Amino acid sequence: MESSWKEVKCKIKALLPDHSYRMWIDPVKLIDHDNDNEYIKLSSPNSYFVKRLKDNYLPIFEKEFLKLGFNNINIEFKVSSNKKNNNKTGTYPAIPLISKKTRQMDLPGLGMKFNSGRMFHKGFTFDDFVVGDNSNFAYSASLSLAHGKIKGYSILYLLAKTGLGKSHLSQAVGHHIIKNSLSSRVYYITAEDFTNEMIFSLRNSCIDKFKKKYRTKCDVLILEDIHFLSGKDATQKELAITLDYLLEANKKIIFSGCELPENIPKLNDQLKSRLTLGLVTEIDAPDYATRVRILKKKSKNLGYKIPNQVTEYIAQELCDDVRQLESGLLGVATKGQLMGCNIDVELAKSVLLNIAKSKKQVTIESIKKLVCKEFSISPVDIISASRKQRIVKPRQMAIFLSRKYTDQPIKTIGTSFNKYHATAIYAINAVEKGLKLKSALFNQIKYLSKKIETGKL
Repeated sequence: MESSWKEVKCKIKALLPDHSYRMWIDPVKLIDHDNDNEYIKLSSPNSYFVKRLKDNYLPIFEKEFLKLGFNNINIEFKVSSNKKNNNKTGTYPAIPLISKKTRQMDLPGLGMKFNSGRMFHKGFTFDDFVVGDNSNFAYSASLSLAHGKIKGYSILYLLAKTGLGKSHLSQAVGHHIIKNSLSSRVYYITAEDFTNEMIFSLRNSCIDKFKKKYRTKCDVLILEDIHFLSGKDATQKELAITLDYLLEANKKIIFSGCELPENIPKLNDQLKSRLTLGLVTEIDAPDYATRVRILKKKSKNLGYKIPNQVTEYIAQELCDDVRQLESGLLGVATKGQLMGCNIDVELAKSVLLNIAKSKKQVTIESIKKLVCKEFSISPVDIISASRKQRIVKPRQMAIFLSRKYTDQPIKTIGTSFNKYHATAIYAINAVEKGLKLKSALFNQIKYLSKKIETGKL
């Protein structure tokens, strides 16, 4: 079994991106087995690892063992015990999710553990990106930067609304650089991650390590959601200095955001000038032909057999963004499989009915009315200057939902609520922070979102 286990790990290593293998598979060890009953027990560092392995990698393990003749292999994952732990309750001490041996990249972190940095999405590669007239320039610029430079540029700013592919392209650059061994010091984070890590470093007296990490130990910096930095002056100053170091050292930098730097309120001139040094490329909503090709590509990757007329119908009905397209495709395929019926246009119509209906009905005004009704406030109250919490909280939620469910820019949303652009962004950020705490706000937003998505406005 030992030799079989080594062969299985070797096969999986060839299948997965190197950083994924080192993060999730390499730490797994064989701790027990029974050849007669085709049973093996594998160790993993903690309960989070166990869940991740079961949810994402168990089928891969089973498939590779099947190739070796183990037809009914029973795989069990067990949290590794700590010899120094004498706790008789069976619990184990916390183990960092990313150890020095299994870290995604070689970029040195802080002395104290801080969960910063994000994993690349496996499917966000250049090969899996469907190029259309809406994204041709952004795709070409991203690929050129991944290979070297864009005619002297080493900074790329990807501008797009949510769900149009800016995260896909930014991560594709990282995938390409790591896969082709151009550098292993690629760091992918959000602006919020950067801010939180800096605060953590200041509070724990390790700011020098934080500065060294980004200024001198990074070859490629991929930073998403730049708009989050609005009003965060200390973070903006630190990032501006970091960018100076990276640019002087000829490093690559990829930014992404929903707004142009000059349209982000409370962004200091020092950082704004750095952000505008690069090449700005915009990704628009895909046209009909591109939407059809996206659906066909996605169907092929997922192993779905969708008739052409159904694909064309989905592309015709869902035209806002790629995520909406994928949601519609998944819904149609899943219903066909679960119900055991043919996938045809009638089935697609039944699935897409609520999606298309809710999308057409959602406006800033309809969201205002919904929030006013649910919180028993008047339309005058929600756009007033009142600072009472019973008014402020619903107003912030309405602004957040308007940003999420309409295509209107933040400036227009703010004007609709009689607020400045900066106030609208503050409201959105406030709700996003509240959602992470899983408080009453979380349930309220979930309830309102369900109302909007089902067309019950």
